[in-house]
Amino acid sequence: MRWLAALALLASPAAAVTCEDVDHLGASYTICDVGFDQDLQLFLRDDNGDILGSFSAVEAHTHLPLLFAMNAGMYHEDRSPVGHYVEDFVEEMRVISNDGPGNFGLLPNGVFCIGDTFKVFETLDFLAREPFCSDATQSGPMLVIDGALHPRFIPNGTSKYIRNGVGTFDDGTRAVFAISNEPVNFHDFATLFRDVIGADNALYFDGKVSRLHAPANNRSDFGWQLGPIIGVLPSQ
Repeated sequence: MRWLAALALLASPAAAVTCEDVDHLGASYTICDVGFDQDLQLFLRDDNGDILGSFSAVEAHTHLPLLFAMNAGMYHEDRSPVGHYVEDFVEEMRVISNDGPGNFGLLPNGVFCIGDTFKVFETLDFLAREPFCSDATQSGPMLVIDGALHPRFIPNGTSKYIRNGVGTFDDGTRAVFAISNEPVNFHDFATLFRDVIGADNALYFDGKVSRLHAPANNRSDFGWQLGPIIGVLPSQ
C-alpha cells in the first residue's frame, strides 16, 4: 500500500489522475488511483443514441479532455452492455443475476457503483441492498470478495490475456483501476488487487480488449471499438 499513499500525496481534485507502473509476480501492471472528489463517470452513447466506442469519441461528445479512461464492462457484438448499466441515473440494462457462459457468468460477478461512495458490490448483495448509484456497470467475475479471492481461481491458470478491472475500499473514498501490460491469468490479476492494492472488493472488467487512456503518462491505447467506458473529466 506504500505506492497508494504516495499517489494520494501527489493527487489533487484539479490534477490529472495519477497512474503508476508496478511489478507483481513477474508481470507489469499500470495502476490508476481516482479519488471520490474527482468527476468519474460512465459513457456509452452520444446524443443520437449511437455507441461512442472510443476515448476520442467521449472527448468529442463531452467537449472536454479525459484525464483518465478505461473500458468498463463486457458488451455484446453491437457493443451494448451485457449486464446492468446505469448512466446519469438512466438504466439501460437490468441486473443479470444468473450464471452463464463466459467470464461474465463465472459467479460471483459484481457491480461497480458510483453513488454516495465508490463501491464494488457482489451482484446478489447489490440486489439486496439496492444502493443509490448515479452510474453503475456490471461485469464479472469478481476478483476479490471481502478480502478473499474468487473461489474458482487457480494459481497456475493457463488462460492469459491483457486484463483490466477496478478495486474499492470499505471507506468508499477511492477507486483503483488496474490493467496488465502483458497477458496474465485471473489468479495473478486478482492477487494484484488483494495483495498490492489492498482492495476490499475488486471486479474484473474485461480481457483482450482492455485499454487505458492516461494522458499524464503519455498513454492512450487503441484497438477494437469498445462498449461502456469509464473516465474522469476535469472539475468544472
